[in-house]
Amino acid sequence: MIMTYSLPDLPYDYAALEPAITGEILELHHAKHHAAYVKGANDTLEKLDEARDKDQLGGLVGLEKTLAFNLSGHVLHTIFWDNLSPDGGDRPDGELGSAIDEHFGSFEAFKKQLTSATATVQGSGWGVLGWEPLGRRLIVQQVYDHHGNVGMGSTPLLVFDAWEHAYYLQYRNVRPDYVQKLWDLVNWNDVAARLTAAKNA
Repeated sequence: MIMTYSLPDLPYDYAALEPAITGEILELHHAKHHAAYVKGANDTLEKLDEARDKDQLGGLVGLEKTLAFNLSGHVLHTIFWDNLSPDGGDRPDGELGSAIDEHFGSFEAFKKQLTSATATVQGSGWGVLGWEPLGRRLIVQQVYDHHGNVGMGSTPLLVFDAWEHAYYLQYRNVRPDYVQKLWDLVNWNDVAARLTAAKNA
């Protein structure tokens, strides 16, 4: 079988985001957890192919849900790695900075909303800044697991991983401390490029 999805290389070393994220956590997160979503997506596509070939679609609901879970995990993690940088932090300017001011009132208001969305996700999930194409505006969303509670058609631009595997070894159960540290790593150039691409899509 040809693998449709593959684990991307990180654009930095595992230790590059310390002290905000330890090298041990980053390696486990990327090489084990993200890799598991890639394998899960590929394995599920293979099972869907087999179900179609054999005309045995009785388990389709479960397979579709499994594909959505693993594929969304792969997509969000791929964005997450590029959203972070050892040279990140501060705040955006240009088109992205103006859009944040327009749609949230100020950078401070946006930061507070995304921080709260990430810190208060029930169970496992993500805080997401997305571009919503019908309203042509930025929105903040909570994503449960990897794929629930998302506005259809919205494009994720900046994603904060709130699964325990992203922080628990370092921050224990104090998720808000971890979220605050993520702001020191945000690669605003990457987020701005994603906004431009989404608006032009």
